[in-house]
Amino acid sequence: MNTTAQMPDASAAPGGDGPAKPRRDPAGTGRGTPRRPRSPQWAAWGFLAPVVAYLGLFYAYPLYRNIDLSLRDYTVRSFVQGGAPFTGLGNYRTVFRDPTFAPALEHTVVFTAVSLLFQYAAGLALAVFFSQHFRLSTTLRALFLVPWLLPLIVSASTWSWMLNSDSGIVNSTLGWAGIGPVNWLTSPSWSLASVIIANIWIGIPFNLVLLHSGLQAIPATLYEAAALDGANAWQRFWKVTFPLLRPVSAVTLLLGLVYTLKVFDIIWIMTKGGPSDSSTTFATWSYRLGFGTLLPQFGPGAAVGNILVVIALAFGLVYIRAQRKQMSS
Repeated sequence: MNTTAQMPDASAAPGGDGPAKPRRDPAGTGRGTPRRPRSPQWAAWGFLAPVVAYLGLFYAYPLYRNIDLSLRDYTVRSFVQGGAPFTGLGNYRTVFRDPTFAPALEHTVVFTAVSLLFQYAAGLALAVFFSQHFRLSTTLRALFLVPWLLPLIVSASTWSWMLNSDSGIVNSTLGWAGIGPVNWLTSPSWSLASVIIANIWIGIPFNLVLLHSGLQAIPATLYEAAALDGANAWQRFWKVTFPLLRPVSAVTLLLGLVYTLKVFDIIWIMTKGGPSDSSTTFATWSYRLGFGTLLPQFGPGAAVGNILVVIALAFGLVYIRAQRKQMSS
C-alpha cells in the first residue's frame, strides 16, 4: 500500500478547488497579503485639479467679485483700500431707474437678434454652397475665415474707415451710383445699423465653420433616397438637411448669442455707443459706467454686467432643457 498517495497535498486549497496560489510578500514585511492598489479616484482628481483651479481662478472668483461690486457702494478709494458700504440691491434700482436703461435694453435686443439672424442665414447658405466640394472650395472657405481670424480692433478700425462720412469707400461707391452721402457713424439713425453690419461680417465665418461641420455628418445616402423619391433641391434641404442640422444649429445660435451679448470692442471703437446713446448696449454701458468717466460708478457698472450674465444664463438653461426634452422623447 502506497502511503504517499493518501497524504493530503500541502499545496491544495482547503476547499478542494486545486492548488492554492502562493502568497507573495513584495515589500518584505513578513505579511502574507499583498498591498492593495490605490483607488483610481486619486488619479481622476489629479486630472481634474488643473481644470477646477482654472475655473475657480478665472470664472468663479471674478463672478464673485462682480456680484460683490454690484452690492456695495464702491468709489476709487474704497476700490483700492476696501471698506465699501453694503447697499444691497441699491445699485440695481439705480440702473433700472436710469434713463439709459430702456434704450440700452432695446439696442441690445436689436443688435443681438439681427446679428444672429443674418449671421446664421449667411453662414448656412455658405455652408451648403461649400458642401458641394467643387474646385477651389477649400481655398475659398479658408478666405472666408479671415474676418474671424483678424483682431477685433483691426476689423472695427477697418469698418470705421470704410463707413467714414467724408472719405469712406462706402459713401464713395454710393456717390458713383448717384446716392448722397450717409452719416453712418455720426447719425443717430444709422449708428446702430453700422455696428450691426460690422458685427454680422465678423460673425459669419464662425457660423460657416460650425454648420459646415454639421453638414459633413449627414449621410449622403439620405440625399440619394430623397432624390429617388422625386424630391427637388429645396425639398431635400427642408426635409433632410435642416432637420438633421438642428442640434448643430442650436449650439451655433447659443454660442452666437453669448458672444453677441458681450460685444464691446466693435461698438466702442466705431461709435463709443453714440451719438446720444443711439448705439449703446448693455456691454458698452457697463464699461462706460465703470471705466469711461472721471468719476467711475463701479457698483452700477457691475450691476449692468450681472444683468448680461443672467440673460446669457437664462438662454443657456433653456437650451439645456430643450436638449434633455429632445433626448428623452
